[in-house]
Amino acid sequence: MFMPASNSDDDNVGGLVAKGKPGDNAEPLSISEISGMLKRTVEDRFGFVRLRGELSGVKRAASGHLYCSLKDEKARIDGVMWKGNAARLGFMPEDGVEVIASGKLTTYAGRSSYQIVIDRLEIAGEGALLALLEKNKARFEAEGLFAPERKRALPYLPKVIGVVTSPTGAVIRDILHRLADRFPSHVLVWPVLVQGQGSAEQVARAVRGFSSIPEGGDVPRPDLVIVARGGGSIEDLWGFNEEVVVRAIAESSIPIVSAVGHETDTTLADYAADKRAPTPTAAAELAVPVRRDLAAMLDEMGLRQRRSVVRPVTLGRERLEARIGRMPKPEALLQPQAQKLDDLSERLRRGLSDRAAQARGALMSDKARLSAPLLASRVERARDRLASARLLPALVQRPIADYRIKLASLGRLAEQLHPDGPLQRGYVRVMAAGGQTLTDKKQAAKEAALTLKFRDGMLDVAPADSPQPVKAKPRPKKPRPEPVQGAQDDLFG
Repeated sequence: MFMPASNSDDDNVGGLVAKGKPGDNAEPLSISEISGMLKRTVEDRFGFVRLRGELSGVKRAASGHLYCSLKDEKARIDGVMWKGNAARLGFMPEDGVEVIASGKLTTYAGRSSYQIVIDRLEIAGEGALLALLEKNKARFEAEGLFAPERKRALPYLPKVIGVVTSPTGAVIRDILHRLADRFPSHVLVWPVLVQGQGSAEQVARAVRGFSSIPEGGDVPRPDLVIVARGGGSIEDLWGFNEEVVVRAIAESSIPIVSAVGHETDTTLADYAADKRAPTPTAAAELAVPVRRDLAAMLDEMGLRQRRSVVRPVTLGRERLEARIGRMPKPEALLQPQAQKLDDLSERLRRGLSDRAAQARGALMSDKARLSAPLLASRVERARDRLASARLLPALVQRPIADYRIKLASLGRLAEQLHPDGPLQRGYVRVMAAGGQTLTDKKQAAKEAALTLKFRDGMLDVAPADSPQPVKAKPRPKKPRPEPVQGAQDDLFG
């Protein structure tokens, strides 16, 4: 069933072209205009609000701005914190942390949504703070930052001690006073804020700064570092629960003692440190021993050393005296040998007497054989045997024949090696005036006259302009010695 179209203006709702009604002054608004109106309305109505909720989707942009969401069981609202306020946060925002955000509501036309511009962000009470603490503790434990095997032993007597604390508080005075009482040491203080905005970054920078000091530089490198702060609430000590401090302590190359708060106060820095002290004063006691006790211990050890040196001597003397007491006397040891010596001496004396008597008897019995006529007859017989002995000719002729053969071979060798031998084959022997044989040209050039010896005679040679050489006189023959009468005849004739 179709209804007829009406021609009245009130029924012209579905027209194709928008037309204004008579008496209507409501002009259509643009999207930007309505977004601006909503923004002003929301900001005027909600210029300052405080919202409680759980953080979700926390993200820090490269520009430094912080983006997040606040939610509860039924609703969620976006939030943004500009980098100036985000840099002053006293904690590290994380998902799941219940916070109270203070700021103003505004709209974001790009997404047609509303959000809160956060000026201040705080953890919603100590319960939420403790929950965040336990959450961070579990996370660091899972990473192994609190593992016992990572703990290092403290040096027994550190020469240089670094202290990270406030330079104006009572903590540094307590540490210095206790160190002076126990064992005066060289102390380096790195002043930092121990509470409030930026304290965590300063503490972490100080810990890393001590680790970066080189060995043997102008500034002495600490052997031990104490991170100390006085007592306070969990909010006052929160800077020592920050991740940047925990990681700096865990990564330190120098052993660290944590002394944050009083004995009942516990921070994550205590778990990351190599040793936890209940108070800053106790940290100084852990750092160095008592000098007087150390001196007394050294004296005791010196006394024990002297006793240990003397005691073996004393024990050795006692053992020696005991053994000497059990040993027999030297006289008792020598008595049997002395008796034996006396016995042998007596036997020797009797033996010599008996031997002399026997020799005397034998001599008397041989007296007849030692008479002068008997000895003379023996000598005569020996002389007769010597006279009857003859020298066999063969004993002399055989060596002479051997020597004759050797002499003949030497004569033949001399004839072969004689320098005049080659003259028979047409060679000439060149000699100096004195008869010396010349073997090279240089020697011949130095001579004023030369003599050439042929097989049938000699010829003197001299330069034409040089005087005739004087003929060398023949050497006189040595007279043959006259034979001595009575001398042995020559075996060779």
